[in-house]
Amino acid sequence: MSKTLTKREMAVNIAKDIDLPQREVMEVIQKSLDYITEELAQGHSVEFRNFGVFEPDVRKRRLGRNPNQPESTVEIPRRVVAKFKPGKVMKERMRQLDPDKIERQKR
Repeated sequence: MSKTLTKREMAVNIAKDIDLPQREVMEVIQKSLDYITEELAQGHSVEFRNFGVFEPDVRKRRLGRNPNQPESTVEIPRRVVAKFKPGKVMKERMRQLDPDKIERQKR
């Protein structure tokens, strides 16, 4: 099973690395996420050099099907979603991963 880093684990690791109380680190992380969310909610992009860009994106309306009743279709309206485009450094790091190893971890 693949490992998922949680906000709490991130706060614990950062607190150890820079010798700050976990509570303060958690507040900074949460405030950062709040600012990112607020900017996206206003229709703005958020860019972190070498990491990536978060931006609002519009998904077109489309027809969907209920797997339990495949004969009936449902219209899924257009909507705005958050999209992430990885930056150069992240892309390079992802290219170094072994796809087979990642697939095995997901099982």
